[in-house]
Amino acid sequence: MPQNEDEKDRWNRKYMEGSHHSLDPEPFLCDAFQRFLARTPPGTALDVAGGVGRHALWLLQRGWKVKLIDISDAGVALARENAARVLASQPEVSATISPLFVAEVVDLNAAPALGDEEFDVVLVFHYLQRELFPALVRALKPHGFLIYQTYLAAQTERPGGPTNPKYMLQPDELLQAFSSSVRVLHYRENFSDKAVAELVAQKPDLR
Repeated sequence: MPQNEDEKDRWNRKYMEGSHHSLDPEPFLCDAFQRFLARTPPGTALDVAGGVGRHALWLLQRGWKVKLIDISDAGVALARENAARVLASQPEVSATISPLFVAEVVDLNAAPALGDEEFDVVLVFHYLQRELFPALVRALKPHGFLIYQTYLAAQTERPGGPTNPKYMLQPDELLQAFSSSVRVLHYRENFSDKAVAELVAQKPDLR
């Protein structure tokens, strides 16, 4: 990384250089959706640090209304372009709810508020900002689902992924972080390809 380049500039550079342009969702999202959400009518979703929108677009294609937030102007611009192509190719979807897709530049390092019981699903993939954990739960509606996958510290022994320990989880850390505030439906530490922790949890209705 060039000296003095901050996170926003770093990700803008990566996207402009053609990095991270894949629109294929993580298999974990598809599996979690099939197990826990396949019979749920399309609702509202928040894609945190969503980049070019590969997970947001996957939900969008299934009729969900999605808000994507990311620190990168370039990533958000590409996500908007990708969403426009999806909606243009599926007029029967775009006619159901308007607007179906919103993308905003947000500095998540500032641990912003993400909403108060606004979303049926919150997605976080390959992003770790521990100070944001309470806001993720607050953003969920009662009975809403948190789907989270990100790197474990063991990833340092494998190619790819982050190298700064700040952005990697310790064993059981993700489980312990959320187990007191949501009902954990699935937790696994997966070493088959990347070293990642996977969590699916549901917010209880305490009203």
